[in-house]
Parts: sequence; structure tokens; C-alpha cells
Amino acid sequence: MTTTFPELLGADETTATADEILGRCRELVRPALADTVGRLHPWVAEMAAYSFGWCDVGGTPAEGSGGKGVRQALAVLCAEAARASGEAAVAGAVAVELVHTFSLLHDDIMDGDQTRRTRPTVWKAYGTGPAVLAGDALFALAVEALAGVEGTGAAAAVRQLSAALGDLVRGQADDLLFESRPWTGPEAVGPEEYRTMAEHKTGALLGCAAALGAALAGAPEPTVAALDRAGRHMGVAFQMVDDVLGIWGDPAVTGKPVHRDLRQRKKTFPVLAALSARGPGAPAAERLATLLAEFPETPDDATTRRAAALIEQAGGRSAALEEADRHIAAVETCLESLPLAPRASAELRTLLGFLVRRDI
Repeated sequence: MTTTFPELLGADETTATADEILGRCRELVRPALADTVGRLHPWVAEMAAYSFGWCDVGGTPAEGSGGKGVRQALAVLCAEAARASGEAAVAGAVAVELVHTFSLLHDDIMDGDQTRRTRPTVWKAYGTGPAVLAGDALFALAVEALAGVEGTGAAAAVRQLSAALGDLVRGQADDLLFESRPWTGPEAVGPEEYRTMAEHKTGALLGCAAALGAALAGAPEPTVAALDRAGRHMGVAFQMVDDVLGIWGDPAVTGKPVHRDLRQRKKTFPVLAALSARGPGAPAAERLATLLAEFPETPDDATTRRAAALIEQAGGRSAALEEADRHIAAVETCLESLPLAPRASAELRTLLGFLVRRDI
């Protein structure tokens, strides 16, 4: 399906691809990140290295990047957008990458996920208690990484990270509570509640990454605040696309089974938007509500296919993509309001394109 996303302004101002941009930023940040992780207790450091894809269980070196490194790239690019060297943002990039990994370790435990990036998750490979310990250690390291920054901005950077973590926890708490709420009725989760959850759980750390990069580069407060907002909007757009992929994504592209989110009975935006449909989508919404009320714990393929079809008929898929469009436009508004370095600004837009222009 071709999305309706608007063209990303300025994307032709750089010839670098998203993979090249992400790779350059990872290379810049990796030495400091590895050095920071290396200060942990050896066993905890091994679990951390495993989570980044640097080693196998037991510590044998492995070829792996531990993900694309979107958050660390945001920090670097926003420092460059503020007309400083990307090296100014390295401490911030390390901090947000550590917090992101910490959140994944704990999320995998809470969600019961047994694999991540085709390998057993840390809790599955090492045990639940050790995985919790490793996550806690990474969070402590993140604070230490920022506290060690020289100059007057260190305290403000720690506060920025702390506030983002508070939002992340609130978002995760809401996401967990959504599981026990009904699909319909006065206690049902509404699309607006979901947007707020997504901004906290996904957008807060992306906004923090952008803000830290700019702040550590010495950008004025209005620029820092605008980039924080841009990152948060970027996170919501990413979540909307992720929700679409969680139902209709090609397993060959996503690495996850088709209809995965439906099998797990997750209250994602396309489902919630479909259930609240009015007008032409109302009949499909009513049939969807009936189906979900009778959803078995382990639905078969026919049941999940029917649910996916009803969600699309009720307008849930298009509503999620339109919501992504709105947040992409908000990112553009934030970026256009700032006197950013042209090349870095263009690379930020390329990175945004990478996040939202996936095969959906």
C-alpha cells in the first residue's frame, strides 16, 4: 500500500541515505558507548553487550549493531543542526541509547517477548532477575554519562533525561493498564488516550534525544524546546506506522508474524479508531466489536484475518496513516521554524522518512 505521507521538505538537500546517516552516527557514538558499558560488573556488562548484539551468551564476540541507533542519531544530527560538531552530542547519544536499551529489557519481560532481532531476549537467555538487573544498570549508566559532561549544561541535561524517563514510565503504565480495559463502553480506551500514551512511551525519548543533542551543542532554549516537540511528534508518527505493521506488515520485512498484534489482543490505534467509527464505517465497527468480545485467547488465522478486514473496512488503517501524516506535518512545522544548518536539517528529514516510509 502506498501511504499518503506528504513529501519531506528538504530531503533532496543531502545525498546520504538513511542507512549511511545511521551508520555514520553509530560509528561516532560506538566507542564511547562501549567504553561506558565496559565499566559495569563483567557479568552485567556481558548482558548489556548481548543486548546490543556485540556478543553471544558467554561473551563470545558477535557481529551485530544492536539495532539502527535512531535515538543516538537524532542526538548527533540535532547537535549538527545547531551548527556544532556531532561530537558535542556523544554523551547525550550514549545516555539515550542506554535508556532505550534499558526500556527494551524491561518491556520484553513485561510483554513476555522471547525474541528480539532474531535472538532470544535477555531475560530468556540469562533469566528474568539478571535481565532486570542489567536494565537497572544501564539506566544508572545513562545518568552517569550525562553527569560527567563538563560545563553548566550537565544538570539541565540530567533533568531533561529524567523528565523523559518519567514520561516513558507513564506511557508504559498506561499501555499495561489498557490491556485490562474493555474494547467498548464507557471504560474503553479511546484514540485520544492512545495518542497520549504513544507520545509518552515512544515520543518522549525521541524528543529527549533531539533536545539533548541541541542543548549539548549550546543551542538556545527555544531551539531545544522545538526539537523536543519535533522528536515527540516523530515518535507518535513512528508508533502509528508500527501499529499498522503490527496488523498488516509483511513478515519478510518486519520479521514478525502477520496479524501479530491481533493475536496478542493489543489495543493499538487502528483497532481503537475502527471501534469508534461513525458513518459508513459504523456497521463494520459493530461487527468488529462483536468479534472482539468473543475473541479466544489464541485466535486462529481465520479469526485474525476477519478482524483485520473489519478494522480496514471501519477505517482503522486509514485513520492510523492519517494520524501519522498529521504528526509528520507537525515535525515539519517545528523544523521550518528554526535556523538549522541545511545539511543536518535535510538529514533529519531523511531519518524521519526512514522511520515512517516502511513497507506498509
